[in-house]
Amino acid sequence: MNETTAQAPIRLTRADGSPIRVLVVDDEASLTDLLQMALRYEGWEIKTAADGSSAIATARDFRPDAIVLDIMLPDIDGLQVLQRLRADGNDVPVLFLTAKDALDDRIAGLTAGGDDYVTKPFSLEEVVARLRGLIRRSTLTVDANESPVLVVGDLELDEDSHEVRRAGRLIELTATEFELLRYLMRNPRRVVSKSQILDRVWDYDFGGKSSVVEIYISYLRKKIDAEGSPMLHTVRGAGYMIKPAE
Repeated sequence: MNETTAQAPIRLTRADGSPIRVLVVDDEASLTDLLQMALRYEGWEIKTAADGSSAIATARDFRPDAIVLDIMLPDIDGLQVLQRLRADGNDVPVLFLTAKDALDDRIAGLTAGGDDYVTKPFSLEEVVARLRGLIRRSTLTVDANESPVLVVGDLELDEDSHEVRRAGRLIELTATEFELLRYLMRNPRRVVSKSQILDRVWDYDFGGKSSVVEIYISYLRKKIDAEGSPMLHTVRGAGYMIKPAE
């Protein structure tokens, strides 16, 4: 009789083999305790903060690999926390928690530099899945035999240094913007659909919320196409394509 067993997810660690570090920021102690338990089960090192000021101080000392950040906090809100971290040059991936199931709130979080969001109430499995995707994207490596530099026209993306340049000029991208651009540049002159992008870049089923793709394409256009003739193109009803500027 053949028996099959489900494979456990690959345990993620830092490059030096030490545990992944995650900072959880929420003023609901019961929720923080549950998240702590679930994330420690992954083998990760967890620290918590109950307000924005503590979150900023802890992030500076702890140097987490990812942050779970509630938008509604008792002193300063999660968006302000993230803005201060980004101003410090901290590009750690951020998963927002929000009780507001409103697109405007999610757009505000993404515009502030957040990488993903979940809406309360959520399952612990969902949070873990989203975090694993964010951490993998921010620390992704390439095969040693493969060139780390992708080139489309005058646009260059270095997969080792995570630097992006157009016509030699450095362009700053968030972890998710970088991964979206990487996917497009690995498929030059090819139309990729929203569902393909969601599957490859977010590595998670957004339940049809493809608007997040439109948001991030818009972000990339402002950064990439601002440096010259348009390279990112929308193919109506089909998806998106990157090709050298004409």
